Amino acid sequence: MTGRKLRLGVNIDHVATVRNARGSAWPDPLRAALLAEAAGADGITAHLREDRRHIRDTDMEALRAGLGIPLNFECAATDEMQAIALRLKPHAVCLVPEKREERTTEGGLDVASDQNRLTSYIAPLRAAGCRVSMFIGHDSRQIEASARIGAAVVELHTGHYSDLHAEGRLDEAEAELAALRNGAALADSLGLEVHAGHGLTYDNVAPIAAIPQVIELNIGHFLIGEAIYLGLGPAIEEMRRRMDEARR
Repeated sequence: MTGRKLRLGVNIDHVATVRNARGSAWPDPLRAALLAEAAGADGITAHLREDRRHIRDTDMEALRAGLGIPLNFECAATDEMQAIALRLKPHAVCLVPEKREERTTEGGLDVASDQNRLTSYIAPLRAAGCRVSMFIGHDSRQIEASARIGAAVVELHTGHYSDLHAEGRLDEAEAELAALRNGAALADSLGLEVHAGHGLTYDNVAPIAAIPQVIELNIGHFLIGEAIYLGLGPAIEEMRRRMDEARR
């Protein structure tokens, strides 16, 4: 799987966060997704949380109907979300851990401790044609478990690396980066497609983009924030430029 072009998935959750702050219809997540598509995004990610704090069911329906690029449906591994995914049949379903009190997804899914349930859970999604991804840390147990249950993809959680980088703890960030590299290599060797994301910015994306086994980065919060200053299209184009430069 190495040597392939690095894809950029744009997460549009926080367009919905801004909309919901006023209880209005604006800004529209679908419009943002279409702008991202026009700017060169390879896919759109949206997380339908159980508490619907940002993306709503109607957003997922609009995205599924309106996009010309793949939709990555992030969700918790609940019966409710499985039913929605089976109805919408998005290109991909990425299973993430979810806690009501968290501000954002704080860590990776514990696949190793829930293998039997997750094997059964993802089977109908796979049968429906969805590519199933596990959002996990770089721990070898989680990567190996993801392969055993039949996932097609693992998305490595880069949040800890991003936090260490932002705090200037560069030696620790380098150690975390090395662990992410090792995790990507292991996942690739097991036949898993490797994605990465969480907390990535212009300043820290290059080392992640340079990992040869990683073929997709999913980035949202930073790009939506940067769009306030640059516009969404230019913000995405600049991220794409930095990703491609790091890949070379």
